[in-house]
Amino acid sequence: MDLPRKRCILVVDDDPGIRLFLVTLLRRRGFRLLEARDGNEALEAMRAGSADLVILDLMMPDVSGWDVLRERATDPALRRIPVIVVTATNRREATADLADQDVYAVVAKPFDLDALLMAVTACLRDPHVPVLAAA
Repeated sequence: MDLPRKRCILVVDDDPGIRLFLVTLLRRRGFRLLEARDGNEALEAMRAGSADLVILDLMMPDVSGWDVLRERATDPALRRIPVIVVTATNRREATADLADQDVYAVVAKPFDLDALLMAVTACLRDPHVPVLAAA
């Protein structure tokens, strides 16, 4: 009997403490995790094809989350990977700016862990029905 593979989440944040926090939280929930500290690493990991979901910070030096979203929009293979944005930016403003970026959900920093976990679970269940503003 084939067992379903563990879902893989790519966590992208330039802050190592936030990455460690998210990776630890999600690994305890049974997910496989990949990490990227900037947009270049994120795009490389996304192109490698093992991520089922990306949790993406917007504000990073050099190649930002916004840059990742713009690149993703031009590549059909990357567009198939759902994205949950985490941001310290005002959620209402970020949500308005992200409306055309095909983002599944926006979760504000500091995190509401329940909202983040609900968005992750819902997205992996059905990535085609975005909730856009999760918390």
